[in-house]
Amino acid sequence: MLDSFDTTKLMRIATLAALLPAFAWANDVDTIDEIVVTSTRSPAALASHPGNIDVLDRDEIEAANHAHIHELLTRVAGVWVTRGSGQESLPSIRSPVLTGAGSCGAFLVLEDGIPSRPDGFCNVNQLFELPAELAGRIEVIRGPGNALYGSNALHGTINVLLPDTSGAGTARGGIELGPDGFVSADGFVRGNAGTPYVLGGTATHDGGFRSDSGYVQLKGFAKGTWTPGSSTVTATVSLSDLDQETAGFIFGQDAYTDPTLNRENLNPEAFRNASSQRVNLHWSFAKGAYDIDVRHYVRRSEMDFLQHFLPGKPLEENGHASVGMLINARTQSGRLTSIFGFDFDLADAYLRQTQDGPAEGSAFLVETRPEGKHYDYDVTGVDVAAYAQFEFEASERVLVSAGLRAEQVRYDYTNNMATGNLRDDGTACGFGGCLYSRPASREDIFTDLAPKLGVVFRTGDAAAVYVNVARGFRAPQMTELYRLQSGQLVSDIDSEIIDSIEFGWRGAGASWSLDTAAFAMRKKNSVYRDANGFNVSGARTRHAGLEVTTQLQLHEQWTLALNGTYARHTYDFDTVAARGETFVSGRDVDTAPRWQGSAELRYAGEGPIDASLQWVSLGSYYLDAENLYDYPGHDLANLRIGYAVADRWSLVARVNNLADVDYADRADFAFGNYRYFPGRGRQFFLQMHYTRD
Repeated sequence: MLDSFDTTKLMRIATLAALLPAFAWANDVDTIDEIVVTSTRSPAALASHPGNIDVLDRDEIEAANHAHIHELLTRVAGVWVTRGSGQESLPSIRSPVLTGAGSCGAFLVLEDGIPSRPDGFCNVNQLFELPAELAGRIEVIRGPGNALYGSNALHGTINVLLPDTSGAGTARGGIELGPDGFVSADGFVRGNAGTPYVLGGTATHDGGFRSDSGYVQLKGFAKGTWTPGSSTVTATVSLSDLDQETAGFIFGQDAYTDPTLNRENLNPEAFRNASSQRVNLHWSFAKGAYDIDVRHYVRRSEMDFLQHFLPGKPLEENGHASVGMLINARTQSGRLTSIFGFDFDLADAYLRQTQDGPAEGSAFLVETRPEGKHYDYDVTGVDVAAYAQFEFEASERVLVSAGLRAEQVRYDYTNNMATGNLRDDGTACGFGGCLYSRPASREDIFTDLAPKLGVVFRTGDAAAVYVNVARGFRAPQMTELYRLQSGQLVSDIDSEIIDSIEFGWRGAGASWSLDTAAFAMRKKNSVYRDANGFNVSGARTRHAGLEVTTQLQLHEQWTLALNGTYARHTYDFDTVAARGETFVSGRDVDTAPRWQGSAELRYAGEGPIDASLQWVSLGSYYLDAENLYDYPGHDLANLRIGYAVADRWSLVARVNNLADVDYADRADFAFGNYRYFPGRGRQFFLQMHYTRD
């Protein structure tokens, strides 16, 4: 089923990629010099970027008006952010959806070019901390980043860029109503009260479409700019708070199609409370022949959540406070542009896990998962990196980019409990010991080098081809090293490495644009749980695929935007791991659809009405390493209609899942059973919006 379905989709993408470049030469050309900033931390033309980068501008973000980041990122090829309960998510960028051991920290998440969290203190749900709803633009790099970005830029980078303080004064605000008690209000102001500034905030209440679920979320930011002398200083404060009642899996094959089961919550006691604060000071100035960019930052986060998916349902409490600095110096001499940088990050993190009451189930589960405290540790993390990147204009049409990054991560770990797999009072569990094991206090150091090489060849004023070879890496995360199980006292884990090569073509004409990329990657030292239940590195995978993004101006008032991806993500090692799961080279990695894509038809006439119709398609995927169980995939349609009521007032209606399709946001197979996060049925939203320029 997977092969026949996905081959058809691949043929469609390949045909689109082949025909549109030919169409380019038959039309008046436009330029592809859109400005991006994630590539070099400073404004640069897209045409000069030796690799892929996708941009969602403010108009697209505002039109999507997403309640969850999943709804927005369906517009980016090669990206699938699965929607969990409430604001939870699991990201995928040129990768499977990664879960379990080794899943955290594979994607670099930035806010205005600054990592939102320390390298070793990831959270797979960390996208909910950023005010993407208010962003001026979002830039996505698929695959390893360049030398400017280090640990965690393994499969991809998402940079949420808050609005600039420059520009005309404006104000806007809106309130949206939806099903299940959904109410969302947002506001944004840009002005100049002696100092250019921008302010923005959102407040959302969602009663949840499943029983005993829902959330209240607040986000906001403030930014101001000063120009002392010839320098520019911008200060930013960004905040988020989430209070969520979480709904867990439902069980049984195709349970998501059952109208009763797909609204049930089998874990009404589950919750997630999270808050984050980030402050940064961005200082840019010229010093001799160098343009200097310095970014100081302070970050803090706290989160408590019930691990309802584990026997005993322990409570996890974690948090961190961190400070850091990014220094970037850029100079140009003739055809050579040189960029040198130094990054420093210091973080204090903690994790506590406590079980309130005995576990339910067999005598083995009750004995080996005791009530009381399981983990209590603190980690001081220090991350130091230096890099150099060079861009050489070999000719008017050829740009060569090369870089090297050296990075060292050091963890000073302190165990605040008895070492080993003992109860919190120091006594032993039966059946060979407690499941949860705590290593002795120690220090760990990881050092990585990442070279990059890219070439861009401009084939015309509005077309370019490129080849990019890059290495990405991910230092082990704190939880992989210090939250052990089954008597393991030392986690023998190395940094995860991915080597990537990609070829791409981008072009634009008077009425169209096209970006295509073919990639192949090999990843090694991935973390998995072996047959003893130990966290070990040694897993290997291969990733290869084709991505296409295009936009066509069909008529003065009609635009069609398309993106599609066909990719295979396969295991590249053989072993029998925990719970008897068998990994065999060549089999598909679980939760890795070969096909995904979307199409959006947009209408923007001279009258008061604008509208869009979106189709989102997700191919079938396997649910287990042995490829015995699968999810058939789904296709959804979403409709948006806007109406200008007056000069400053507009009314927007959205219908998600227009055809009321039964589908799963996430499907899984574990412990001998199908498990699903059911998707939402047809939902209608209505927003009143005010804008003052």
